[in-house]
Amino acid sequence: MEGQAFDVEALRRGHESHDADLLTSLYADDAESMTVDASNLRAPRTLRGKESIAALWRDVMSRGMTHEIQRVVLGSDSLAYQVACRYADGTRVLASSVCKLAGGKISRETVVQAWDS
Repeated sequence: MEGQAFDVEALRRGHESHDADLLTSLYADDAESMTVDASNLRAPRTLRGKESIAALWRDVMSRGMTHEIQRVVLGSDSLAYQVACRYADGTRVLASSVCKLAGGKISRETVVQAWDS
């Protein structure tokens, strides 16, 4: 599996069409996702395993907000991207993710979120 390219277009489609299953498919089975935001400063929320990450994506994608990928930087074993989100009430969120890739899948990611409210 080494050397497979990460599917940036699937990442974009997953976010913009709110497809939790497509986003989940971009992670390795043993992936780890850590999120730092105002609610998780001292103890970042850490999810381990594809199923835990899938549950998060199902929740996030059910919230009725828009997602727009703004920037993507892709290397052979790394990925960084930003997503601008907007809730129906106008609340905005900017999420920046830095990921380690293995075999074309996200194996580790750190997400930093900033909310405007």
